[in-house]
Amino acid sequence: MEEETSWVSHCFDNIRSGTVEFDSFSELNDETSREVAAGFMDLVLPDDLLERILSYLPIASIFRAGCVCKRWNEIVTSKRFLWNNSHASSQKPWYFMFTSCDEPVGYAYDPVPRKWYGIDLPCIKKSDWFIASSCGLVCFMDNDSRSELYVCNPMTKCSKGLKEPPGPKFSDYSALAISVDRKTQNYTVSTVKSKQVPENFFQWDLSIHLYDSETTEWVTAVTEVLTGWRGGDESVICDGVLYFLIYSIGGGGPDNRHGLLMYNLRKRSPHGVLMRSFVPVPCSLTCGRLMNLKEKLIMVGGIGKQDRPGIIKGIGIWLLKGREWQEIARMPHKFFQGFGELDDVFASSGTDDLIYIQSYGAPALLVFDIKQKLWKWSQKCPVIKRFPLQLFSGFCFEPRLEIEP
Repeated sequence: MEEETSWVSHCFDNIRSGTVEFDSFSELNDETSREVAAGFMDLVLPDDLLERILSYLPIASIFRAGCVCKRWNEIVTSKRFLWNNSHASSQKPWYFMFTSCDEPVGYAYDPVPRKWYGIDLPCIKKSDWFIASSCGLVCFMDNDSRSELYVCNPMTKCSKGLKEPPGPKFSDYSALAISVDRKTQNYTVSTVKSKQVPENFFQWDLSIHLYDSETTEWVTAVTEVLTGWRGGDESVICDGVLYFLIYSIGGGGPDNRHGLLMYNLRKRSPHGVLMRSFVPVPCSLTCGRLMNLKEKLIMVGGIGKQDRPGIIKGIGIWLLKGREWQEIARMPHKFFQGFGELDDVFASSGTDDLIYIQSYGAPALLVFDIKQKLWKWSQKCPVIKRFPLQLFSGFCFEPRLEIEP
């Protein structure tokens, strides 16, 4: 960190009496003046005006405000305040970085004050679980049987376990996605499962399973057999359409190792037509990461070298328009070099106007503002790489207080 800092814990009981704990780097030399100012505000301001002022605070500051006094705690934990806060303040998406290969522990990054906070995630048991997020909710799925699923709000720690999804319990590949309706706060969870047909390397069973929070039931929407292609672990829902990447099983050229399939969740296309939605990727990719930015499909991909397509030479960002990819940005070489030795695969996720890109081999985090076309390193994460093979990963989510699963 650039200035002298120390860990300070701030917490208060949420609506459901769960404990939310923030550990943040913050300066302490003006703590006394803050307390005096807070006491003055508490004396002169009526509840409705104080509530309105507090609703414009960043989320981390709201948690601190709840520790000031009983009156402030009652205000910031009321349902009316939580709802008003979601409309009054414009929070930027956060990024949670795991700092262990096994334990689901780490820090969350807020790009506005450029601070890291210690947050304990509910439900998740290992850092290698599948993770998807939408509109303040995060969905976790275990990486063993792929049958243990939870939906939670990582800020308030409200959570809900889902029923076991249908389909093969031990699939070779699985992809997870969640989409929240911002008006009704109902949500859909999707899993795309892919399993090799016995004794046939070129054929793979692929199935799509959907969970509806209104009915609390799963349905199997599609079951198909793909030839020469298999599913993977990358999917996202944008504007009612499920997108997921598929991977060539051989026979294709270096520019044909990845492909995109789409499934309309509203129309529920009949079986046997998935490959008709096939969209080739814009160039030879070492990996691809899909994300929903304001209901538009964005792909961040590692660009492979022309003579050695499995070796990364850069990172590009594309927007899908219809069935065509439009390149909207390419990582400047100085930032690409800033990762050091970047692996051919990397972590990337985003929402709203921000895209986060992270190397698996180091805690370096790069932020791209798609609206401003601005690349910027995050503040350094308070973690040290302890051994050469230590891996880092993470996910992006919207910090919201009013939504619950």
